[in-house]
Amino acid sequence: MKIDSIYIGLHRVGIPTQGVKLLLLLLLVVLPAFASEPAQKEGNETAKEEKFNPGEFIFGHIGDAYSWHVTKFGKTEISIPLLILAKSQSRGWFVFSSAKFHHGESAYQGFEIASEGSFKGKLVEVLQDGQQIRPLDLSITKNVASLLISAMLLLWIFLSLAKFYKRDPMKAPKGFQGAIEFVIVFMLDEVIKPGVGKGYAKYAPYLLTLFFFILINNMLGIIPLFPGGANLTGNIATTMVLAVLSLLIINVFANKEYWKEIFLVPTMPSWLRFPIPLMPFLELVSVFTKPLALCIRLFANMLAGHMIAMVFMAMIFIFGAISPLMGTGVSIFALFFAIFMNLLELLVIFLQAYVFTMLTSFFIGMAHPEPHEVHAVAHQ
Repeated sequence: MKIDSIYIGLHRVGIPTQGVKLLLLLLLVVLPAFASEPAQKEGNETAKEEKFNPGEFIFGHIGDAYSWHVTKFGKTEISIPLLILAKSQSRGWFVFSSAKFHHGESAYQGFEIASEGSFKGKLVEVLQDGQQIRPLDLSITKNVASLLISAMLLLWIFLSLAKFYKRDPMKAPKGFQGAIEFVIVFMLDEVIKPGVGKGYAKYAPYLLTLFFFILINNMLGIIPLFPGGANLTGNIATTMVLAVLSLLIINVFANKEYWKEIFLVPTMPSWLRFPIPLMPFLELVSVFTKPLALCIRLFANMLAGHMIAMVFMAMIFIFGAISPLMGTGVSIFALFFAIFMNLLELLVIFLQAYVFTMLTSFFIGMAHPEPHEVHAVAHQ
């Protein structure tokens, strides 16, 4: 298949242009490394050397896990074990630390982390016949732990700000608290009020929470060390939950005029509504595509930023395996662009939180149109 055909196909399914370009770049860089044959030792005894796997390196850093990797010294890996909470289909609930597993190779209480197959990287229950099945898995994974950390940070920030106002309501905040107040006022006056319109105060708590939740997790995602490093907003499950919440808030609290415009489409010619309800069908589809666009946009942009930085890092090991001198030269280039990408992501993390909140505000405002009679009087 040609590259342009892949590009058009990915773009048509709703993946933003930035995400398509970076995914194609990943394929161009990583696939040649997958295609290379493993080297063999010289001499009478030949054995396959352990090769650097770019795919495992990249997706291991941006994916979810049952422990929180901190750093590695030689062959010693330093990681924070997390809580495994699983229900067996026949033996009930089990609660234990992920430290019971040794790099996913050993089993504990009939559970293990699959190293291959369709459940690779997931907690599985091993039956007596060796079959692996997925239990009810409510474990505290890396992404869940990052979610809890960001929630505690948000509570600390806003409770401390509320305490400051309660203690001295007439005193202007300074420093960090003043910066938070500036951001709140800016989002309220420049985004939420114009976007939602009349009745904005009802939706302001959700929209402000949405903005700061995305912003905090975006910021934690670009910090390489604990408590950062988790790719929470680059996980489509997270962005999908945010999109579903916005979908519910937009449509559950919409007024009657909104639903009239969807099913009756009064501004469209009647032949587009009857006998084939083409326009009502398209309007109904748009109810779901708007939140879906929010989900894909945030997911693709944050995933692409993390992924391309990991691609640059992987290039060091790929070319270093060919020649140490080549690896040294590529490392200068890779580190420069990795730093550049991190600086660029500082802009992206604010921009994506702003765009998600702004579009959600507009969609909420669109769900509260005024009656057509009001519009007619206003134009007279």
